[in-house]
Amino acid sequence: MNIASLVHILKPNVTSLGYALFLAINAAGVWGGVFPFLPMGFQTSEIVFWFFLSQSLVFSLSYFASALGVYFFPGPTRRFMVTLASAPYFLGWCCLIAAIYLDAFSLPLVVAGGGLLGLGSAGFFMLWQRLFSSFDADRGSRDLIVGTAYAAVMYFALYLIPQAVTAYLIPLVFLPLFGLAIVLKSREINRDQPMFEDVPRDHPRVYRSVIRDYWRSAFCVGALGFCTGIMRSLAIGEPQVGALVNMMSMAGALVAAVVVLVLWQYKNLRLNVVGAYRVVFPFVITSFLLLPFLLTEYAQWLAAVLYAVYSVAIMLMMMQCAQASRDRGINPVFIYGFFGGVVYALHDVGFIGGSFAEQIMITGIEPLAVVALVAVYLLGLMYFVGQGGFRKIFGRDNGAESIELVALRPAGKSGKAKAPAPPSADAPVSGESARPAQQRRSARQGNAGASQGKSAATQRQPWPDSQRRGDAPVYQDRISKQAELLRQHYRLSARETEVMELIARGNTVARIAEDLVVSENTIRTHSKRIYTKLDIHKKQELLDLMDSFDPSELED
Repeated sequence: MNIASLVHILKPNVTSLGYALFLAINAAGVWGGVFPFLPMGFQTSEIVFWFFLSQSLVFSLSYFASALGVYFFPGPTRRFMVTLASAPYFLGWCCLIAAIYLDAFSLPLVVAGGGLLGLGSAGFFMLWQRLFSSFDADRGSRDLIVGTAYAAVMYFALYLIPQAVTAYLIPLVFLPLFGLAIVLKSREINRDQPMFEDVPRDHPRVYRSVIRDYWRSAFCVGALGFCTGIMRSLAIGEPQVGALVNMMSMAGALVAAVVVLVLWQYKNLRLNVVGAYRVVFPFVITSFLLLPFLLTEYAQWLAAVLYAVYSVAIMLMMMQCAQASRDRGINPVFIYGFFGGVVYALHDVGFIGGSFAEQIMITGIEPLAVVALVAVYLLGLMYFVGQGGFRKIFGRDNGAESIELVALRPAGKSGKAKAPAPPSADAPVSGESARPAQQRRSARQGNAGASQGKSAATQRQPWPDSQRRGDAPVYQDRISKQAELLRQHYRLSARETEVMELIARGNTVARIAEDLVVSENTIRTHSKRIYTKLDIHKKQELLDLMDSFDPSELED
């Protein structure tokens, strides 16, 4: 890939730049608040501890409160109430700045400032999540990833500004800028999407299904949050460690964002949070096991590396929640509030548990060893629960757990869209063979009635598994095979392909909604997107296209 292509991939817009500025300002909150931009003499162990405790508890509780609030009172989520998030964020900064000058009231002001900043930060994250979810999948994911990359650049640029000035610029200049970005882009959103019109209590089964499908992913990201919370408790007395951790976490997010963007240009990506956690788990638990035996510098670098991984996991969490909102037509604040509440609550547990364990000595064991033992035990327990406990230790991944990024363009020297090769002629197909079009149409209509009510997932073997095994895909019949060809050529998502195949088999909107456990309005929205991508206008055109489509006949 040349430099021009890389520059094009990383080209920002108002949404990505606004999110980058917010993330850069809020990045220090991942470690201990806004302290990298405040005087080091102000950052005593007591001040830092109580600030973070207040901020993190309010932050995690705000997520749970948001999930419950939109379930019972979904109306306000149709509007982007930026002022509601800006007010506590601004007041929190005012409390922190006042605490620097009012020594007698510094601790109460810091606690109040931490709580207000936690509330404001959670509110802004909810606003950004709703914005990314409301865009189409390509635009929403790309803006989020590009914004994450530019956040690292902006964060490092903040250190070029005098520290005393930065503390005032954030509430007076930077806050209005990223707040304005949300206001401007929210005006472009279609408020008639199912995710905004949804009334959760009208179909609780959909929301129970969402929690059942995504709790394991939330638990895995939460386990990383638990680890980072423990490391924060160990370094709470060394404020200079915060700068190292912030720089490492932002650098890790920058590298991960650029890598994902580059790969996404030329290939389909399925980023599975649970699978990724299984890969890093042995390294994480081993690193804690070595903690009592290595030097103090090891703990500092371990904290930095863990936060780098954690920051990437948070980006994936937002992408997965946005995809769930689009695919299932559910309120984006609900799924993000549930997901984030679990993650940040476990982060708090790690911090509080680590702080407590560090203060005690059991039968001659050093506090650091106690922390390591507690961490290793709880990590093992969380991994066991995350795998399904006694019922499902070695279960197969749920398809909903994978984040899908359909390749923006096929790989090739010219960079032009090229029709993908059709599945191999040797790919098994049962039920139909190469027959005249009229005979196939008649047979298809007969099959549609026979397969009424069956899920597309039962009609064909999922293509990602087939590709990963290196075997030829196995299709139930010609409809499944043609659906796969259309998916590849027109960049349909897995859920859109599933809905398209069910429509082609003669299922009604109500039956598809029942089978996929979503609302009927969500299925209608998927249908509109499918028709738009295929450039058709009615069901018969879809049936004709599936019957006759052959990418080998298309010109390059």
